Amino acid sequence: MTRLIVAKFGGSAIGADGLSIPIIIQRINSLKKDAKVIAVFSAPLTIQNGMARSLTDIVLELGRNAEKGEIPKLDELKNAYEKILELVSSDYQEECKNVINSFLEKSRMALEDAKQKGVFADEIRSRALANSGELLMSQVMNYIFKSQGISSEAVDFECWPIITDNNIESTNFLLSKSIEKLDPLEKLLKENDVVSMGGFIGKTTDGIITTYERGGSDRTAIDLGILLHKKFETTIDFEKDNSVVSADPKIVTEELSEIEQLSYNEARLAGMFGMKILDPIAIKEIVEHGVDMPIIITNMKNPSKITTIKRTPDNKNGHPLKIVTGKKNCAILRIETEYVHKLLASLNNEKRYNEFVILSPFIKDGIEFTRILFLDGDYVKRNEKFILGFDSLATITYNRGVITLIGDEMWRVQQIASKSSARIGEAGLNILNMDAQEETSRIIIVIEDSGDNIEKAIKAVHKERTKIQFV
Repeated sequence: MTRLIVAKFGGSAIGADGLSIPIIIQRINSLKKDAKVIAVFSAPLTIQNGMARSLTDIVLELGRNAEKGEIPKLDELKNAYEKILELVSSDYQEECKNVINSFLEKSRMALEDAKQKGVFADEIRSRALANSGELLMSQVMNYIFKSQGISSEAVDFECWPIITDNNIESTNFLLSKSIEKLDPLEKLLKENDVVSMGGFIGKTTDGIITTYERGGSDRTAIDLGILLHKKFETTIDFEKDNSVVSADPKIVTEELSEIEQLSYNEARLAGMFGMKILDPIAIKEIVEHGVDMPIIITNMKNPSKITTIKRTPDNKNGHPLKIVTGKKNCAILRIETEYVHKLLASLNNEKRYNEFVILSPFIKDGIEFTRILFLDGDYVKRNEKFILGFDSLATITYNRGVITLIGDEMWRVQQIASKSSARIGEAGLNILNMDAQEETSRIIIVIEDSGDNIEKAIKAVHKERTKIQFV
């Protein structure tokens, strides 16, 4: 069976104005030596006011301004792509320039529609984002690969293999419909060493552009693996600035451990609770479709450093507390338990939202209440009326932060919950809620999200990690 590597390059991997594209070329040349490669690209970054910023964020801002009647100006986007165009050889440069202009014109027209209608949402939003970001970047990278003598081709939207439902802005992958559209991609793989494709983007059966949620390029890579794993020996490779370590290196600078392996469950939990490893929904889709394929997190600047994510890791003798992570801007809903079932069903079926965790219930005045920890306080604020509509006496508390200890083998650690909570107390922080369940491979500690509380708590617990004795 032919090997296939689905390699995903996010915005930071591409670098501001394509700064890291030479490294991507090195990685592609290495990967294609003994495998076919599908290279999935996010929207690139550019420099705005001295800071690196995603073109996605810039287009979202243009869209909000267009809603208010402002004429859309795509100068910053054009400047970013013109800098990336410098990496295309003279043989392909004029052709690539025409493609850039064509796609940006489609994005401008979508923004103009937003201005005329006073609404930047649904298909208008998806058209603006796709044509200025992921779809265009995959086309440009194809020309860059060709310039390097790489046998390459890009997937055109007309032949898009990721078919989704009609939820335009937060869409869902449809496996059976996608399989029906797979032949053109397989043909491209047969005829080329490398196939470039935009992440984040889907297509309905009616041909309408859809988008996943932010971070959705991870899902594109996983969905391609789900589609092709029976036809190729498939590996998913997320190319990043670092492999996985035991805490965010921007917060913890001492005694960090490199994590060699994670289970699907551990990776999903880490993604949910703040570690930028991969989109947890991507793992959820692998599990739901019953697929077992390795996912590799590669330090693209030092490819010997990798973290492998598998359904069942090979080595269970390492440190059982693998990751300490934190999540800001959370909210806790307290609701009578009898109303919870309808709320959860509605969140799942209508809102397609599952970024929450059910904490331990409690009883007050003979009534049982359920606590639901939402991992995105902004989402709760936007949907507060909907959520509280299920129980008029329900309450929501905002400004909550969560410290999470993750490891399938944490049961081997004696007194881990008590030692971790003690370290947080010694750091001068008050624990508002604690939820430890062996079955879910995580310990959740809720504190107030204020100042640098989350960072202090992560440092305190991670420092204890180095002292932990386990059997």
